[in-house]
Amino acid sequence: MLEVRDATLHYGAAQALRGVSLTAAGGKITCVLGRNGVGKTSLMRSIVGHHRLTSGTIAFEGKALDRSAAYDRARSGIAFVPQGREVFPLLTVKENLETGYAPVKRGDRNIPDYVFDLFPVLKDMLGRRGGDLSGGQQQQLAIGRALVTRPKLLVLDEPTEGIQPSIIKDIGRAIRFLRDQAGIAVLLVEQYLDFCRELADEVNIMDRGVIVHTGPAEDLDKPEIRRFLTV
Repeated sequence: MLEVRDATLHYGAAQALRGVSLTAAGGKITCVLGRNGVGKTSLMRSIVGHHRLTSGTIAFEGKALDRSAAYDRARSGIAFVPQGREVFPLLTVKENLETGYAPVKRGDRNIPDYVFDLFPVLKDMLGRRGGDLSGGQQQQLAIGRALVTRPKLLVLDEPTEGIQPSIIKDIGRAIRFLRDQAGIAVLLVEQYLDFCRELADEVNIMDRGVIVHTGPAEDLDKPEIRRFLTV
């Protein structure tokens, strides 16, 4: 569904990505891991259209996205849950969810029932402001907002960061549902190894702006792979 080939990205004179290639298939969870500062977030933001590549290609469902704006990528079925969640603090939970209507057709502008099935707390807090929620509740809201767009590809940037263990389990269950029942392609950036080991169909390890390993989740137990993940 998603194919990145030889992606290179610069911020001025600094190079963040160095010929990165990866794929993400429908009904699969593809995980990207690596230490801080190796280019994971830069790669995700390039995929969703927040950064323009210096060179290389990004294709979604066989269509090149290289010149597509972020809103066009959202309309094509790519949804992004950014690191830090970025909910609207002064809008209510309901209003935050409704911001996901922007890229969908008028007839689809409703909140799917499965959003509340996955995250019941959101239904109980529809009138509460986003900024009044806990970090874990905001993360569920950010994922729910992305799901309102009816994505074919869901890009998640460190969804477990700063989240209590009980909500991490809820998020894990939700990601499994999206893969197994909804057939969504999930591209997951994470530093929590156990979370990736339990969920991922494939892992990609990044180091210094390149993919240094691609393989099954079981590879995370290999010493030669773990050396790229330890400080």
